[in-house]
Amino acid sequence: MILKSTKLRDAIGLAIIASTTTFAGTAFAQSSPQATTLDRVEVTGSRIRQVDIETAQPVLAISRQELEAQGFSTIADVLQNISAAGSPTFSRASPLTANQEAGGQYIDMRNLGAQRTLVLVNGKRLGISPNGFQDLSAIPMVMVERMEILKDGASAVYGSDAMAGVVNIITRKNFEGAQANAYYGQFSAGDGAKQSLDFMMGFSGDRGSLTIGADYHKEKEVWARDRWYSRDTAPGFPAASLTTVGQWGNWRQSGAAASAPWFAPNRGSDAIGAGDFHPQTADDTSRSNDQMHLLTPLERRSLYVNGNYDLTDNVRFTTDLGYMRRESGRQIAGYPTQSTAIGAPMSPNSYFNPLPGTQVDWRRRGWEVPRTTDSTVSTWRFTAALEGSFEISERFFDWDVGYMYTDNEQKTVNNGNFYIPGVRAAVGPSFLNSQGVVQCGTAAAPIALTNCVPWNPFAGFGTGAVANSLDDPAVLAKLFRQEHALGETSTHNYFANLSGSLYTLPAGDLGFAVGLEHRKEEGGYYPDAIAQSGDSTNLASGPTFGAYSLDEVYAELNVPVLADITGARELSLSLASRYSDYDTFGDTTNSKAGFKWRPIDDLLVRGTWSEGFRAPTIGNLFGGGSQSFTTGFVDPCDSVYGVARGTPRCLQDVAANYRQLQQGFIPTVSAAAQTPVPFTSGSNPNLQPETSVSRTLGLVYSPSYVQGLSLALDWWKIRIENTVVSDAPNTMLADCYINLIESRCAGFTRDPVTQIVNNLTYGMRNAGYTETEGYDFDVAYNVSTDYGRFGAKWMTTYVSRYESKATNDATAVPSQSVGFGGTFRVRSNASISWAMNDWSVNWGTRYYSGSMESCYVNTPEFCSRPQYAAPDTQGRISPQNDLGSNTFHDVQITYSAPWDAKISIGANNVFNHEASPWYRQANSNFSYYGGFDNGRFLFMKYQQNF
Repeated sequence: MILKSTKLRDAIGLAIIASTTTFAGTAFAQSSPQATTLDRVEVTGSRIRQVDIETAQPVLAISRQELEAQGFSTIADVLQNISAAGSPTFSRASPLTANQEAGGQYIDMRNLGAQRTLVLVNGKRLGISPNGFQDLSAIPMVMVERMEILKDGASAVYGSDAMAGVVNIITRKNFEGAQANAYYGQFSAGDGAKQSLDFMMGFSGDRGSLTIGADYHKEKEVWARDRWYSRDTAPGFPAASLTTVGQWGNWRQSGAAASAPWFAPNRGSDAIGAGDFHPQTADDTSRSNDQMHLLTPLERRSLYVNGNYDLTDNVRFTTDLGYMRRESGRQIAGYPTQSTAIGAPMSPNSYFNPLPGTQVDWRRRGWEVPRTTDSTVSTWRFTAALEGSFEISERFFDWDVGYMYTDNEQKTVNNGNFYIPGVRAAVGPSFLNSQGVVQCGTAAAPIALTNCVPWNPFAGFGTGAVANSLDDPAVLAKLFRQEHALGETSTHNYFANLSGSLYTLPAGDLGFAVGLEHRKEEGGYYPDAIAQSGDSTNLASGPTFGAYSLDEVYAELNVPVLADITGARELSLSLASRYSDYDTFGDTTNSKAGFKWRPIDDLLVRGTWSEGFRAPTIGNLFGGGSQSFTTGFVDPCDSVYGVARGTPRCLQDVAANYRQLQQGFIPTVSAAAQTPVPFTSGSNPNLQPETSVSRTLGLVYSPSYVQGLSLALDWWKIRIENTVVSDAPNTMLADCYINLIESRCAGFTRDPVTQIVNNLTYGMRNAGYTETEGYDFDVAYNVSTDYGRFGAKWMTTYVSRYESKATNDATAVPSQSVGFGGTFRVRSNASISWAMNDWSVNWGTRYYSGSMESCYVNTPEFCSRPQYAAPDTQGRISPQNDLGSNTFHDVQITYSAPWDAKISIGANNVFNHEASPWYRQANSNFSYYGGFDNGRFLFMKYQQNF
């Protein structure tokens, strides 16, 4: 046997394309006499090479042709729009996301989280971040030959993380010639432009080939103020968007009652004496969304090289080299500084104190200096392997042995956060010196202006002098310090595989695959020293660094049982098991079994059962603590909205009239709000792996009497035990005050004056489970006529259940997620295509079923189910509002020019559909679902072949 030739590769590609259609779902190939002349291929989900690309498990194949028929410019955009995909993990409509993964692109299958979907490139793992995320943007779109999406667990074959599914990106090889592509598009509103330029060329000879692809991609920002659903925090409620920590600043005497007014400066005044101020009104507030990105910008450059060389007729050297540099940014409103939160009251002896001799509390948003985060990520990927084949007693065996290395380096620059020691000094004692300059200290003990510059928090925007305001460069130099964070992760992977045929049974060859692997993951993230010290209003966090290594061995069998008899044109079993030994938690063994039964030529019945696991990540095990202002925080003891208000356990800690406070230290206006003080989250070195069991059962029907028609129906169920969960603040307080678990009350403290939770630390733990179940239904039909070739495709995912618990308490009622937020009950994609001569048209639709969210206000217009109750609400009324279904339409028209070029124009969301507001901000920082289109997007593409 010789290695695959270019013609053979093309034949296999044609076989796959013929058996799949754009988003048709699973391959529907039928066996044919000619198939025996083809080499064996490896299909995602198994390492046994075989002629039949139809396996016991559901695999969705997306070809190069199908990628080009869509108006999306990145791999992630394509994958995010398949029906089995979950909500985007880090939506670009989430500028408040400031973790290491911000700016990357990830895929989450079945809404189980991107960390539970394994991404491969040519069957080898894509690099991973310390927190377990694999960035799809590392692979340029121009280099993708096809993508195979395994909609089943596969830890028995690939190891950790393959719980919800596997995405295998197969790159282009053996390419001859050159190809250039240009893409440009923007929203019809005139913003959010995207542009891509890529080039690929290849050389092929008798013994080898070299393929090189380069890509440049840029996406511009969209501002929140330029869309009606993001202009205000809550569309239709403009007052909810106004923050009392305004850009003009305000103050009141320290120790004043919570109901005491705050005073804002009169416009045009000196903003120094009490007479220059008035009680704060809505005109003295800020709308933070005016300074925020809705869609964050990014720029990416990438290079990918694939080469192979036949050392002998039966041994080949293969290598891949990839490089990607991504620059991404985000902007949010200037920091809302509050003296009580940072311990910086204005000194009674400050020159700018409106009540000389009296200490005052103050608030001021740094409007002149919006907060920005700019991240630069450089990724390297290198693989080198020897692969070959040999024959023993007329049995063919395939082998490969090799090494893979990935490295990811990140640099993050933060601007716009106040340097707390500088602020404390700037609002400390100050005086007017003999030169008429306000100086820190006192006349008797002055502080040099090189060491301290006084600040008037109430000056700016036409009020007070420019000097000593945030427009004063001298003040900026003391109050703001640029912060730098560094991160790096690397993977070393050594592997060896052997597959072939052990015996010839009456029904066919007994196929096998065995292999072993050694892998080491190492990574760390180092925040700026200022952030680590807590001296910045940037959220404090500690450094992360750790490493782990593992050894694995696996075995697979494909057992043909019956063939070519009545009632069993084919019956085969597949078995797999993988043993993994980690130097962190120990060892684990995961197995898989499947069957494939073809009672008649037109019908295939298939099913699988598989075990899976996800090892704790470096961040889970070794991460430093980090702070965040918790959104959606609910205090059960709040006297207005708290479900445990007035109970003896609450009254033990708070007064009967206690009110939960939100940002700005003002009482909340709903049950859930963002905390005015940050809480701290951390890691846990004793975490154990998550475990899972997946099941699938399906039918594939390709009637011979209707050429070109294929149908597939698959049932799936995934249950994940021992889930790694964050011990959420809401869970801790609910356990303390509702479930009366006294030990949980020790995890937080309350402020002795305001009685709010002011110090809370929570970590990771293994607890509870997540279980989801549903159906995938795929239909594809292609027909050729005198009027061209027509195609119709329909792919639908129906989720019948999604429930979870974050506790091991057997009496706790699991939460139900289907039909709430971004967990849609139905996602469905359909498309119709036509091609004739040099023209082709593709029309696609993307459907999301309706959802529900908790009512923002309890009025009929915004609360359609005011009496909603369900088992997981435990008898309590939880008002909900219905959010209607949404359908987006896409169109692309392509002309094949006689100079070997293709010209395409099109529009995604051609009818400019906009959803209703999602006030609970699902997968977004705005009242709009983060996975929806942000308007009509018009684009054009040009492809030139040489």
